[in-house]
Amino acid sequence: MSLHESLIFFATAPDSCPYMKGGKMVSLFADPGGPMNAAVYGELLHHGFRRSGNHVYRHQCPQCRACIPYRIPVSRFKPDRSQRRTATLNRDLAVRIREASYDPEHFALYATYVNHRHKGGGMDNPTEESYRGFVTSQWCCTWLVEFRDGDRLLGVAVIDRVPDALSAVYTFFDPEFHHRGLGTLAVLWQIQRAREEGLSFVYLGYWNARSPKMAYKHRFQPGEGLVNGIWRSVGQVVSR
Repeated sequence: MSLHESLIFFATAPDSCPYMKGGKMVSLFADPGGPMNAAVYGELLHHGFRRSGNHVYRHQCPQCRACIPYRIPVSRFKPDRSQRRTATLNRDLAVRIREASYDPEHFALYATYVNHRHKGGGMDNPTEESYRGFVTSQWCCTWLVEFRDGDRLLGVAVIDRVPDALSAVYTFFDPEFHHRGLGTLAVLWQIQRAREEGLSFVYLGYWNARSPKMAYKHRFQPGEGLVNGIWRSVGQVVSR
């Protein structure tokens, strides 16, 4: 029996889709009272699930398959010219890994980021409680990876560690330094770290070629998308 087969799943009622105008989103949630740990979650990642706080979910929209789980096989990844420039530009930054916990400096940066990037989108004006619930979980090994210029905090990547992969939960950074490409830098760092630890994949969440919010993910090549239960190369996904 697979690790996740003892779980019970529930579907949400259709709600407005944040990615496709006029669309309806349905999500499949694992019972939050069921058994969950990093190993079970790692298996669920392979089946297209994601984590938000303690909640594990997968999009299950009946009329749409535009959101595709996306991962990078790290042994085969090759940065493009733009990504190499981003890495070079940010060589001066210090990187530090911290365990997931509430930090007022992190929260202040998070609030600045979401109020700038997601104003009116439901994530703005966060509270300390909502931030804690979004970033941390009770059962997963989660890192908060800081990117600093001297003493100044420029960005934080929230990353889950499962047995064979890293999973990018969220990255937030100082909008004043958008020219540094800190979101790209965070993904490049995860790929390199996964290689160093002998892990197979970095999961980037959902990719939707029609959504500007998610379209950037296909720049990390080669990438794989989960379609009809099979992980395929991005080229196969686009041409299907």
